Amino acid sequence: MEKIAIEYADFAEYDRRQRGIQRHVLAAFLGGLVVGLVGVAASELPTDVHYDPYIYLALSVAVGATASGIGWALLTTFLASASTVVAAMGGSALRGDLNFEAIGGTSSGLNLVVGQLVALGLLAYVSRRLDGWGDLGAGVVSGLLLADVIDRATPGGIDWEPAFWPVAAVGVTVLSVFVIFLLRRTTAGRVRAAAVAAVVAGLLTLALHAL
Repeated sequence: MEKIAIEYADFAEYDRRQRGIQRHVLAAFLGGLVVGLVGVAASELPTDVHYDPYIYLALSVAVGATASGIGWALLTTFLASASTVVAAMGGSALRGDLNFEAIGGTSSGLNLVVGQLVALGLLAYVSRRLDGWGDLGAGVVSGLLLADVIDRATPGGIDWEPAFWPVAAVGVTVLSVFVIFLLRRTTAGRVRAAAVAAVVAGLLTLALHAL
């Protein structure tokens, strides 16, 4: 009887895990659809709304950080990215302007964006580890966001946008730092992740300005 009870408990745990994975996959897909459609609507606003790319990056980090395994992180971040692209294309088609390059600007840019989102999701998953690799993952995620902010806010940057400074730049910078506090649980881990973020942001900024 005790053996049967143990086997049932194992089965129940396995069933809960599988149901959690199913919900996560569905949430990633639906989240991508919502983000893509809202992105199309935001692009029609008369004022500058810096929705792209930060909401896509936030979705990728959220999906990757909540995945139940590295394989599921890869699958669900790709699924979320793909559904975002499909929703953006569908939204543009509803406006009478079917645009296969709604995200990324060009076909190659679209592939690059999807690849970046998947890579960011994998880094977010790695950041859940309790060791130095987790600190590294969280730091790289934050550093990539900070490097993009610096590039957009600095004259001479590849994607420099005068309207990006100061409100949007400060807001995204705060969110980039908040990512570290969200992904790392200890003070020491947060300090190490912040150091990694500063190094990554600095190196990427120098590389981008050297182009």
